[in-house]
Amino acid sequence: MILVTGATGTVGSEVVRLLAAAGQRVRAMTRDPSRVVPLPGIEVVGGDFADPDSLARAADKAEALLLLSAPGPDLVRHDEAMLAAARGAGVGKVVKVSAIGTGEHADAGVGDWHLPGEQALRTSGLTWTVLRPSSFASNTLRWAAPVRRGAPIPNTTGSGVQGVIDPRDVAEVAARTLTSDEQAGRVLTLTGPELLSVPDQARILADVLERRLDTIDVPLESYREQLLGSGLDPAFVEIAVNGSRLVAEGGNARITEEVELVLGRPPRTFTTWARDHRTAFDTNG
Repeated sequence: MILVTGATGTVGSEVVRLLAAAGQRVRAMTRDPSRVVPLPGIEVVGGDFADPDSLARAADKAEALLLLSAPGPDLVRHDEAMLAAARGAGVGKVVKVSAIGTGEHADAGVGDWHLPGEQALRTSGLTWTVLRPSSFASNTLRWAAPVRRGAPIPNTTGSGVQGVIDPRDVAEVAARTLTSDEQAGRVLTLTGPELLSVPDQARILADVLERRLDTIDVPLESYREQLLGSGLDPAFVEIAVNGSRLVAEGGNARITEEVELVLGRPPRTFTTWARDHRTAFDTNG
């Protein structure tokens, strides 16, 4: 039995699907079980990181755990609570989805929310693997609304490039590490095959859609004001702004071969992701 937390998210839902398709017994944990599409081999359970009893029930008789939780100031508490439940239930293996650069930019103010969870996992006595994916290709879905109405795509990272990764590759790596011990005790930094800026991604998407797309640079101070105006916590806003500054200054310009190491094939390109998701950007969407 493999327990997947965050089972309705971008990566979690795909891991659940992949494991079930491979004949694995999967337990999908979510706060809202009605959001999980029922499939053969999938057991859906309710679970809340703030409710230790629900975590203990979710972990009961599980042999492996995919630890996925949303970044933010509560992440440390969520990771620790889930790891405590895993140890109590006798789970043998944990794969944690972290973030690229965790622990590497202490002076950048980008918020190492995943670092305490990584450290707790390494000292847990459990078999572990940490996945640190780069920026998701699916982050561009936030462009869908301006693209549909013909507005320019906002760009807060200038010409800064990243190893943009298709989240389906992250899910495949997660599924492989959950069912194999080949990557036990390793931290895997997962990237796509090429370094791309926001204008690069916009050009690729424009080619796929066969229409012109423009980008517009958004000054970081304006970005800060927009986020504060939306009601976000000021501490979270500063981390988001500093993250954009880090990318703009080249702080996430990194490509690795670790997707191919695990999967035996190159990672998907952003072009492939854009073609597979073009309907999200269609004017009739």
